[in-house]
Amino acid sequence: MKIVKVHSPATVANLVCGFDILGMALNDPFDAMKIKLLDDPRVIIHNKDEYNLPTEAEKNVAGVVLLSIIEKMNNTIGFEIEIEKHIKPGSGIGSSAASAAGAAVAANNLLGNIFSNDELVQFAMNGEKLASGVKHADNIAPCILGGICLIRSIHPLDIIPIPSPDLFVTVVHPQIEVRTSDARQILRQQILLKDAIRQWGNIAGLVTGFLKNDFDLIGRSLEDVIIEPVRSILIPGFDEVKTSCKEAGALGGGISGSGPSVFMLSKDESTARSVESVMKDVYNKTGIDYNTYVTTINKRGVEIIE
Repeated sequence: MKIVKVHSPATVANLVCGFDILGMALNDPFDAMKIKLLDDPRVIIHNKDEYNLPTEAEKNVAGVVLLSIIEKMNNTIGFEIEIEKHIKPGSGIGSSAASAAGAAVAANNLLGNIFSNDELVQFAMNGEKLASGVKHADNIAPCILGGICLIRSIHPLDIIPIPSPDLFVTVVHPQIEVRTSDARQILRQQILLKDAIRQWGNIAGLVTGFLKNDFDLIGRSLEDVIIEPVRSILIPGFDEVKTSCKEAGALGGGISGSGPSVFMLSKDESTARSVESVMKDVYNKTGIDYNTYVTTINKRGVEIIE
């Protein structure tokens, strides 16, 4: 039977000031997935990595996405899927979204691309709900569509792709655990109006900066006065990383999703490499293990390999 292979990219959610409404796809790292169609309504999962994620469909983010597609198809088909994750679970760069989005796109390809991108996002958000307890699309949308996405609304779903500037992205992933559900629970339930106004200005400025390819405006707008001051306490070395990276020439950046990864945007590769060196220096001093990536914005999203 036909088999589809896909690469499903890592993503950076929030983009500092756009909590739950902005996200960006990365060219590295990505998950590799292989899926085939079955003629009976079940999901078989094979993990080809070291993370020992659940193979029961109801407990696996890719599995629940495929179950929702099976239900939509009136239980007339099933899927067998192999997942080789290179995006570490809990890294803050969209590991669950990559599994969910990759499964949705691959299954749709096997079915003759009968579902729209919006429908694929809806299917994939079931995986995010399993992972974090909340349906959100700021990782899912750019993972499927590529580039930078604005999620104007979830109910009804309204996703706006935004032109992606040619920027370099440096990511450091300190090897600590920050659970998305925990990172949500510590957020303040009420905010000051003056903070909200400042945040709205930053979101509007960031989107405008992307649209106008205005790097200085992008840098000025990469400020979060609501979420980051609370969540940054969960990430050792965060303040030093952010300050030192900007001194090294980064436009700006912040927590990727709910963390613990931290991302920075730069105008060119040489600056991005300097930013990586700064990140390494900070975490070498802390004694915390880490991974770093220097990459660019992925403008394709989930890619059919064969």
